[in-house]
Amino acid sequence: MKSFRDYNVWRRSHDLTLAVYRLTEGFPRHEMFGLTSQMRRSASSVPTNIAEGAVMGDAQFYRFLTIALGSAAELEYQFILARDLNYLPTQAYEELDAQVN
Repeated sequence: MKSFRDYNVWRRSHDLTLAVYRLTEGFPRHEMFGLTSQMRRSASSVPTNIAEGAVMGDAQFYRFLTIALGSAAELEYQFILARDLNYLPTQAYEELDAQVN
């Protein structure tokens, strides 16, 4: 059984989560319990589910990867929303969108 840290997808999703936390520090204060919180939960859900699934058997790991993929899709939309609300510059959006995909 591999450690979750051995998976490249986990490392990349962890890096993306760190980027989301840094990025959302600059969001408006009134979004702390709204979009900021949602983006952080979606982002951290991806590596969390990979880590949890890695200790399960193959069928369970696949299920957890599917959940992680769903969280990534949520985050992809939240990037669009943040861009359209002018919380996220277009260049930052394009970089993050590429990472999440």
